[in-house]
Amino acid sequence: MFVSALPFNGVPAQRQRAVGWVSFAAAAVDGRTRPMRIEESGSMRIRLPRGAGAGLGAVLVNTAGGIACGDRFTVEVEAQADTNVTVATPAAEKVYRSDGPVSNLLVKLTAGAGARLDWLPQETILFDNARLDRQLEANVAEDGRLTLLEAVVFGRKARAERIVDGLFIDRWRIRRGSQLIYADTLRLNGAIADLLQKPSVGNGARAFATLIHVAPDAEARLESVREQLPSGQGCDAAASAWNGILAVRFCAFSIEALRAAICPFLVTFRGESLPRVWLS
Repeated sequence: MFVSALPFNGVPAQRQRAVGWVSFAAAAVDGRTRPMRIEESGSMRIRLPRGAGAGLGAVLVNTAGGIACGDRFTVEVEAQADTNVTVATPAAEKVYRSDGPVSNLLVKLTAGAGARLDWLPQETILFDNARLDRQLEANVAEDGRLTLLEAVVFGRKARAERIVDGLFIDRWRIRRGSQLIYADTLRLNGAIADLLQKPSVGNGARAFATLIHVAPDAEARLESVREQLPSGQGCDAAASAWNGILAVRFCAFSIEALRAAICPFLVTFRGESLPRVWLS
């Protein structure tokens, strides 16, 4: 029996893709951080495991099981005045191969007056032929504190996978008040594995992480941070600071080496343990 892939009007059926949106806001109530607004649609969810401290830990979940072929996701997190919010993910986010469409992920973060917001998703793993356009926008109050960590891995080690063709666009824009203080755009297109072999790009590394810390004392922490950076063991790192911003870059040859470097670094830098989902 032959079944046509075309509808009766002869027009190819459109692939059904995942679309998700979540908007979350937290406020300070009696000295503790409490959820004030949760809005969800599609495949995006946010969960709030019970914690013992005054801060609030949130876990962002993509029930679609990954990103592929034109999926679209939007995440909005607002830490209102005097709150302490940490957002993590339960596992690595996988970006699957695409036959053409580009997937989009938009993250919007707000840290209010006296607030602390830590954005700590686990790594993003790009498969061969993955196509992802990711954008992060953040707005921090003059006395707010924002810590961002994003890690990306190109190809699956267990399959000795090389990204022969793919697209990865990563755009970060951070504002303090209404003034743009940090802008960074990475664009890798085509034979990404070959690009990463170049000394000026990755020098053969395939796992990378960037930490950006915006706070009134960010520059004062530079020397202590440099003392904490890993040396050798498959991961290189460097730090710099300017205009109330601290930036740390990690470059590793494997995800194991990258995690071995950033996990203890985060514990020392933040002065507290990692989110529990990082340890599961």
